[in-house]
Parts: sequence; C-alpha cells; structure tokens
Amino acid sequence: MTTLFAQDLVLPTADLGAENPLPPLRSLQELHQIDNLAELSPEMRESVGYGRLGSTLPCLDQDGYGRELVERALPSLVLENSHLRATILPSLGGRLYSLVHKASGQELLYRNPVLQPANLALRNAWFAGGVEWNLGSTGHWTGTCAPMHAARVEGPDGTPVLRLWELERTRNLVVQLDFWLPEDSGQLYVGARIQNPSSETVPAYWWSNIAVEQSPGTRVLAPADQAWRFGYGNRLDLVGVPEYEGSDLTYPMRHQRAVDFFFELRPDERPWIASVDAEGNGLAQASTDRLRGRKLFVWGEAEGGRRWQEWLAPGLQGHGYAEIQAGLARTQMEHLKLPAATDWQWLEAYGRVSVDPEVAHAEDWKAARTATSAVLEPVLASLATREADWLTVIDAEPVELLAQGSGWGALELRRTGWTVSAGTPFAGTTMTERERAWLPVLEGRMPEPESAEAAPDGTLVGWKDLLEAVEDDNWLIWYHRGVARWYADDEAGAIEAWQQSLERRPTVWASRNLAVSSDDSKLWELAIRQTRGDLLALSVEALDWAVEKRDDRLAAEIYEKASATVRSQPRIKLAWVKHLLQTGDAAGAQALLDEGIELAGLREGGNPLAEYWQWAQRELGTSRPVPSRYQFGMAGDS
Repeated sequence: MTTLFAQDLVLPTADLGAENPLPPLRSLQELHQIDNLAELSPEMRESVGYGRLGSTLPCLDQDGYGRELVERALPSLVLENSHLRATILPSLGGRLYSLVHKASGQELLYRNPVLQPANLALRNAWFAGGVEWNLGSTGHWTGTCAPMHAARVEGPDGTPVLRLWELERTRNLVVQLDFWLPEDSGQLYVGARIQNPSSETVPAYWWSNIAVEQSPGTRVLAPADQAWRFGYGNRLDLVGVPEYEGSDLTYPMRHQRAVDFFFELRPDERPWIASVDAEGNGLAQASTDRLRGRKLFVWGEAEGGRRWQEWLAPGLQGHGYAEIQAGLARTQMEHLKLPAATDWQWLEAYGRVSVDPEVAHAEDWKAARTATSAVLEPVLASLATREADWLTVIDAEPVELLAQGSGWGALELRRTGWTVSAGTPFAGTTMTERERAWLPVLEGRMPEPESAEAAPDGTLVGWKDLLEAVEDDNWLIWYHRGVARWYADDEAGAIEAWQQSLERRPTVWASRNLAVSSDDSKLWELAIRQTRGDLLALSVEALDWAVEKRDDRLAAEIYEKASATVRSQPRIKLAWVKHLLQTGDAAGAQALLDEGIELAGLREGGNPLAEYWQWAQRELGTSRPVPSRYQFGMAGDS
C-alpha cells in the first residue's frame, strides 16, 4: 500500500529572512566562464554561448538570512510504501529531502541535519542536501528556496501521485514534478515536465542535483569512458575515465580540489548514475533518454573544501557529501532551445542499488560499470513502460490541494492568456495582495501609494510595453519603467525614467538606481541621506561601492550614518575592515577580524576574510596564520 500524508519536519533552521528590496541591476556573477571555447566543437560553442541569464529580475534576491539555528517546523509531504519513504519539502522548491530504504534502514541521500542557507544560488539563498530540481539557467534555480503548489493526483495504478508545480519567472516556464511510488516498487519515480506556453523559443536548462553521502570508499559509476572536466581554472577539458592525474576520479574523496566532471555517456547505454559505498550499496538514478547529462561534483578534501561543507552543515558529522547530477544538456554551461508552445517531459527513477563490492570497486573500469548496468537492467528496461503509464495522468487535474505556491503564474496567465495543462492550474485565488497589486496595469493604470517608504516590488520586466502604456504619471510608474528599460539594455532610457521619478517625488529607490547606473558618488550620497541609516541593503551596497572606489570621505559618512544595528552586520564589518586597511589602520582592521566576522552571504569562489587577514598581518609586520574559520579559499582549484 502506498500512502501520501503531510507532517511537520522539525529541524534546526536559519531564518530565510526578507527579500532584498533593491532590484538586482548588475549582471550575475559568473562562475562558469569558459576560457578555452575556441578548443570546443562548433556545436558546443553555440550551446555554451546561448541563453545566458543576465539578471534574475523580476525575482528579488534572497539574502536576508543569518547563521542562528533555531528548531522550526517545516511543512513536508511524505510518500511511502513497503520499500521506500520519501520526504518532500513543498515550501523549499520541492526538495526531495530524504529517501529511506526501509528494509536496510539506509538513507539513500545526503540528509542535511540542519537547514542553513548560503550564497550559492541565482537569488543567493541555497541549502545543501537531498535532491534539488534546477530549472531555468546555469546555477541553483530561482525557486530553490520558494514555495511550490502541491496536490494529490490519482496515479495510473490507483496509488496517489504527489504533484508539485510552479512558474519559473525568469523564463516563464511551468515546471511540473510528479512523485510516484507504485505499491510494490523499490523505485521512486519522478516525472518531470517543462511547459513553454509562450509563442517564443525559450532557453531551457535542467539539472537534478542529488546530494549523496561520501566516505573514503565511495565510488561514483556511470556508463561513460570520458568526461568533461571543469574547475576554477575556467577550462572545459575532455579527460579519460577513471584515470585522471594519477588517481581515480570516480572516488570523490580522492580529490583535493573542487571540481566538476560531466560524463560523456556511451550512446549504446541508457542514462544512469550511481554512488555506492565500500560495500557496494548506495543510490542509483536512471532516466528516460531525454535526460542525457550526468555529472559528479566534489568540494575537495583541501582545507577550503572541507570548510565549505562545514559551513553548509554546521556541526558536520562524518565525511560530508558529493553530488551526482542529471541534466538535459551535456554540461551545465549549455542551454537548449525549447520551441514555442512545446512541452518536454521525462521520467527519473531513484532507488537503492547493491553491487558486488569487488566488482563495483574493480580497477577494471569497464567491468565495474557494465556490472552496475547489469544490476540496473530491470529498472532501465522498464522505464519506457513506466513513462508511458505516467503520461496517461500527466494532465490529470489535482484531486486534493496540499500546499500553495505563488500567485505569479495566475497573474501571467491573466496577462497573456496562455494555455497550460489542466494538471498544473494557476487559479486566480492563488494571487495574494502582492500579485493583485499589478492587476491595474492590465487596465493602463498604476495608482500612486500614499507613502514612498515601502520599497516597490520587483519590477515585472516582461511587462515593459504595458508599463510604458500606463496613463498615470507618478513616481512609481516611472520607477518601474526605468527598471524594465534597464533590463532591456536601454540604459539611457532607464536613467531618464528614474530622473522623471525623482522629479515627481524624491525617493531613495530611484536615487539608488541612478547611483548604480551612473557610478556617481553624489548620487550614492543622495540615496544614503534619504534614509534613516537603517536600510541594510543600501548601506552595504553603498559602502561596498565607496570602499571599492577609494572614496574614503563617503565611506566614513555611510558608516557614521548607519544605525548601531546596521553597523553590527557582518557585511558592513567586512567592508569597513577593507576601508581601514586602505586608510592605514591595520590595527583597527585586525581588531575587527579578531572579534570574528561570520559572513552568512559569503559567495562561492570568494575568500575576502582570509585575504584581509593576510593584508593586516603584512601591514602589522606579524605572521599569525589565517584562522580555520576564515579558510574558504579554493586557490589552486584549476
């Protein structure tokens, strides 16, 4: 018997906090730049160059989290039969948090004992563990820490199917996930569908990101003899599997450096990937043919990689995790073209695999991978039939609603009249006050709010023509026109719009956007003076700018105007440390570093705390080593 039920999952959790009210006008930080494009095939160069996302607008950044862990109850949905128990988090991007093999008691995924956001996603906040479903663009998707709609659907065999769906707002694609656990199945099936309801071809990206526990005996197997290696050196190189740099790349803990390996699956093999322990037991993921990409990611066993694992799972026990992944394209630097009014779907299978350990860990790679393929053959051979069964209910209407996502899908359907599947409905009742505030724009209106103290919401940049056609003439409509024009690469038009906004009513919001666009200290000064010093996001942004530009007077003014609460924030402290170093006060900088700065939003690939520590030590003529708590660097990861 298969059951589907809701229960609270109690975990030590850091509060996600509020969204950053300031629109992300600057281009995304790109960690996946490829420097040897000329060495790649024309087909690969084209797919790497296509579809890059320049901004996450209309989404706002999620950077309001901290590092204080408090036990909180998270809503979860559990799908269970006699073999497996799957726990899904509908309020956090539909994360498959846990998959337990009941007979052995083995957790098949890396189940993070805490929920600690960190700055690794397109919108900043991301957490490690489980299976994440990445749609849209290279990186951890915009919905990874956001709610999805969830409902029960009648499965093709009469068992309950858990369906999750939502609108991915940067691409206007509808994502659908159907979790299906037939009554006597040892496999959890996940049917995935991407709907492009628009009349335009849209860049498509998908990677199922699977965290698995690692140990010295863990090995990752896939039907491949070559892989594309990508590290912090920004090269994409085809290497042999398994031998690489005098070691076996298929053992995650044998790597000292953070690295990706994108496996070139053999064309005569069906797609799968597995992670097994020293005894040959672990998780296997398989799929129908559309999902052809497979990847291994490791943090590496050097000090920086271990520190990152501890950062993502405070109080880390054991050896941490590696990631095995499955995607639409060969690598995560590529996007595919999803035609207008077209759906893509595929079926994934997740379950326990047991392989003779002597074979699974054989030095003969071909013997190891072919033996694992043989063990998985019953699953692989039945996937096409299972997918056909699932397709009979892919458009089935929800029977019982279990969780509510956002109202953005309903709003976009109201604007466009697009048709989406009856199985993924976006009812008008899902719109909250936040989404309903945009309905007047559809009638050519945007009323002016009584106060300008509250930040405008993230501009619906896809509504540019509608915003231009609004008849009202107030600061708010000109503000949104400016953001939409900026997104459309009309810099001059954006600046004009924000100036018009300020003429109608001076606000910190338009002043800040002008400061970002114009790179002018006077505009930053104006924006800061329009606040009471308690707008953290603006103080951080302005102080970072002033320190970077060596505008010491402005930096001092921003710091002095900031409230005591804002000054105590780690991001402010970090910028002030750099300012002190630049102005010759190494002792003051060292004192702040000694007090401790726990930078919740530290970005992957960055290591400013260690850099500033070493800088202060050089200036002071001392040689105290960088504390381990500041060691996040991936230096040498090339």
